[in-house]
This record gives sequence, structure tokens and C-alpha cells, in this order.
Amino acid sequence: MAQLVDRRLVLQGALAATLPIGALSCSNKGQRQNSLAVGGLPVTCNLTLPVACVARAASNAADKTGGPHFEYEYSKYNGWPEIKESLMGGRIEAAYMLAPLVMDLADRKIPVKIVSLGHRSGAVIMVRTDSAYQHFRQLAGKRIAVPSRFAVDFLFLRKMLAQEDMTPADIQIIEMAPPDMPAALYANAVDAYCTGEPFGAVAQRAGYARPLRMTRDEWRNYICCVLTVREELIRDNRAMVQDLVDQILGAGLWLDTKQDNRNKAVAIACRREYFNQDPNVLQYVMENPTDRVTYGDLRMIRSEFEELMQLSRAAGTIKHEIAYQQYVDDSFVANAKAATIAL
Repeated sequence: MAQLVDRRLVLQGALAATLPIGALSCSNKGQRQNSLAVGGLPVTCNLTLPVACVARAASNAADKTGGPHFEYEYSKYNGWPEIKESLMGGRIEAAYMLAPLVMDLADRKIPVKIVSLGHRSGAVIMVRTDSAYQHFRQLAGKRIAVPSRFAVDFLFLRKMLAQEDMTPADIQIIEMAPPDMPAALYANAVDAYCTGEPFGAVAQRAGYARPLRMTRDEWRNYICCVLTVREELIRDNRAMVQDLVDQILGAGLWLDTKQDNRNKAVAIACRREYFNQDPNVLQYVMENPTDRVTYGDLRMIRSEFEELMQLSRAAGTIKHEIAYQQYVDDSFVANAKAATIAL
């Protein structure tokens, strides 16, 4: 088993430079009838969420019938553990979560269900521009940072290792928060890092890093962030859950329809109440290449989740087989009518 090193040790001596990524915060706000706070991280894998929130608000404002409307609020968190704790404790009833983490929660009898995907692709393995690494096998013996053992980025790294007949014992795996990774690579505290965007684009746009591998090329049916809701919300307000899924699917199709829509999404996401990030970094993700992260195909395919389950079991993050129905409710996607996004 590869050695897991505390990120604080490898960050000693790293540059204290400020990266163009906004400060992260967490907000827990009271719920009104037909209003729902949905937790998420300021990462492009979660981009369908702020688009859906803004699009629903615009639709509500344009409706002159005076009827009741659903309202969605993006609740920003600084990491998956914080979202997990809030979802477990019922402080929020919906959130974007890591799919393997939801599997584990459901197995521990936490009443949560995955009701939609949030994106496709979006993870990268970054190395320094001036490094000699051209082939993945050249990373043997090197220090590679991953967000956590529950992150699908970690499974992507393991998938690449298996492809090269390597094992995690052939590299040194370091757990590190994604915002810290670009600075760590710059300071040579790590030799590579594997994570979701925009933290690959931060270093690439700055000129000192390049992608060695991308899920867009290696794992097209990649599943990572999924829309997860508590079962009480499904029981008490199926109509809201269905509407939220419709908005997310609509946002995904809208994002993949044309570049101008992605440009509008960047303008939304960079705002303080959403990702609060440098729009130039987000724009870079949307254009280099344009399918670096994709959103249009958010189908819930059982075999893909079961593949993820097997990869997680092999990694030791899931200890035994968990029934698909235990952690997924695909009825909302099956009944979905993707919302028209008018932005």
C-alpha cells in the first residue's frame, strides 16, 4: 500500500503565493416552503448547480401567474467532509456529493439517495511543464497528490496505474486539499497531482504545469459529483426533487449546447455568492479543450455505478457490495423533462 503523507509536511516550504481561487465559506440558511438550499463546492464539476439556481429564479421572475415557485439556493462549502456532515445531520437536505461517499453513507443507514449526475469528466493529472514526464509510467516512485481516498480522482489514478501494470505501491500517494495542489507542484513539494477542475487549470494557465492525463481521454463515462438528497425530502416533497432534477438536466444540456452558454455560466459562477473565483480561470477550463468537463449526458446508468462500486472496493474505500437501490433513486431522471434554460 502506498504511503499516505500528511499534506502539511509536503507543503512546508511551498510558496505562500495567493492563487486565483476565491475564499471558500460555508453557509447554513433557514428553509422556506418551496425553497431549498443545495450544498456544493466551488468546482467546475458542480457548475450545473449555480446555473440551475439562477435559471430557476429567472423563470420564477418571468412567470406572471402568481403561482407558487420552487427556489434553489447554492450553499457553498469548503470540502466534502463538511458537506457530508451537514447532509448527515439534516442541516441541508440536498447537495452535490462524491458518488463513493454516498454509497458509504447509504450503507451506514444514513437516509440519502443519488437522484442525478452533476457532470461528466473533469479530472486531470498535472505535472510540471519543465518535467521530463511524457508517459504515466514515468511517475513510478514519484509523489502524487490526491484529494482523498473517497475522491473519484483517486480511483482515476488507480485506473491509470492498473493500465500500466503498476500498483499504488509503485508511487507515493499524498492526500491534499485541491486548492493547495498548484502551489505544492510549483514548489516541487509533489511531482504530480490528480484532481478536478479548476485546480488543474490554475497551474496550467499560469504556465508551470501541463496535463499528463485527462478523464476526457481515458474514462469518458467518469462519474464523480452526484446530486444527493435526503430521503425525507423525497418523501415529503417529490415535486421539488423532480423540479430540481429537471433544472440540473436542463442546465447540463444548456452548458453543452454552445460556447456562449459556457461563457454565461462563467459569469454566473465567478460571483461572490457562487464560486467567487477568477473568471479567467473558469473560462480557461471551459475552453482548453471545450470538453475538458462535460455536462450534457447526465443519464443514470446502473452498470457505470456498479463499475465505480468495484473500483471503490478494490481501493478499500467500500468494504462490501452495496445494492444499487440502496443508494440510488433513478425515478426522477427516468421521469425528467429537462428544463428550458433562458439565460
